[in-house]
Amino acid sequence: MDLLKQRILKEASIVNADVLKVDSLLNHGADPELTLEMGREFARRFAGETITKVITVESSGIPAAFATALAIGVPLVFARRKKTLIGDPDAYCERVPSFTKGIVTDLIVSRQLLGPADSVLFIDDIIANGDAARGLIRIVEQSGARLAGVGIVLEKSFQAGGRTLRELGYRLESLVRIRSLENHVISFEE
Repeated sequence: MDLLKQRILKEASIVNADVLKVDSLLNHGADPELTLEMGREFARRFAGETITKVITVESSGIPAAFATALAIGVPLVFARRKKTLIGDPDAYCERVPSFTKGIVTDLIVSRQLLGPADSVLFIDDIIANGDAARGLIRIVEQSGARLAGVGIVLEKSFQAGGRTLRELGYRLESLVRIRSLENHVISFEE
């Protein structure tokens, strides 16, 4: 997605060789038109799949997942990171480390929102090591739902997350793949 690459080059900042800050695009803010375009692109890439729901992890994955669900015409489900007073006490739950937050969090999905009749598309903002993605995939598997595929807005291909999911046999489509952040330069995969 050339438009997304241009916006990353213009607005992102490199924190270090492993971390790219994309707050204005994905993690703290969103451009509605760009986000809707990302959703349309994911819908195009997964057009041949049967999808009954789009699933993501709160909070940074929600805008792109919402846009994708809208483009496909299916409901959106997002995994919460904190239990609530009115939450399902028997919810699906996985503990996962967060690369960018440097902590371990829970991913929680209500059993009423995901089940064997579902074929889900997992959409997320960024994949680095893939821990959150693997955790959410375990929840999908526990529910009996089918994983139709994984869509990632920004894949850091110099880290193992995307590669690991592909090696496990999952279909993964990334809108942008970053090869390197070395020497404070963003290098994209072609």
